[in-house]
Amino acid sequence: MSKPRNYQTEAIIIKKVKLGEADRILTLYTPHLGKIQAVAKGVRRPRSKMSGHLELLTHSLVSLARGKNIDTVTGTQTINSFLPLKSDLRLTSYALYATELVNQFAAENLENEPLFQLLLETMHRLCHGGDSELVLRYFELHLLNEVGYRPQLKQCVSCHAKLEAVTNSFSPGAGGMLCPDCCQKHPLSYPLPADAQKVLLLLQNNDYTAISGLKIDPALSRQLEMVMRNYLRYLLEREIRSAVWLDTLREQTDDIQIRPYSRTAPTKA
Repeated sequence: MSKPRNYQTEAIIIKKVKLGEADRILTLYTPHLGKIQAVAKGVRRPRSKMSGHLELLTHSLVSLARGKNIDTVTGTQTINSFLPLKSDLRLTSYALYATELVNQFAAENLENEPLFQLLLETMHRLCHGGDSELVLRYFELHLLNEVGYRPQLKQCVSCHAKLEAVTNSFSPGAGGMLCPDCCQKHPLSYPLPADAQKVLLLLQNNDYTAISGLKIDPALSRQLEMVMRNYLRYLLEREIRSAVWLDTLREQTDDIQIRPYSRTAPTKA
């Protein structure tokens, strides 16, 4: 049975690329069609009625017409524009990081509704404030669950012994944790303290409501970020572009915060 020529779907716009003088190729992540691409004709023209509905980090209802090589957007309506994500550079970088990971890990035209819901919920959580780093760590671990790269955090991936509450090691190549004995055979593993392992397990095995109240100090937060980023980099075999931008924003913010305040003393009359 042939598919209807025209169809409609919810979508989160996760990537856009210029095409010609006025068009764009959009990458859309949808609940039932997975990752798809479509051309939005004339969307870069100043008077385009669709442009605002097809911006990055927008949740929209999109109408499309099937084409021979690529489908065409014929209409669109915004469901949620996620304005807080677009008015704060750091939140923008967090959200783009999440969409980049979905774009890199998700297969074309393969339905994964739980991953769509995870991305959508992550964007909502980033908008609502709180610990954005915790939101990202939760997102990373559950994205890996959905795409088949769930790291083993409960037992040693080499000898399969249950891990003790000591400093064990994480091996990206082995796909999880190594006990102190087995880590000697994996030189590319690196140590992870017991409290970091505990937090990762909590994030991996609970829904967000159960862990949303966790308070994590900056040093531990940085350790968690590094273990996840190293694993993701290993799986993708490349650097995550939006993560580099996020690091740059952090450095600029830290520089502003530590820069000493000085004021020229008033000159006597």
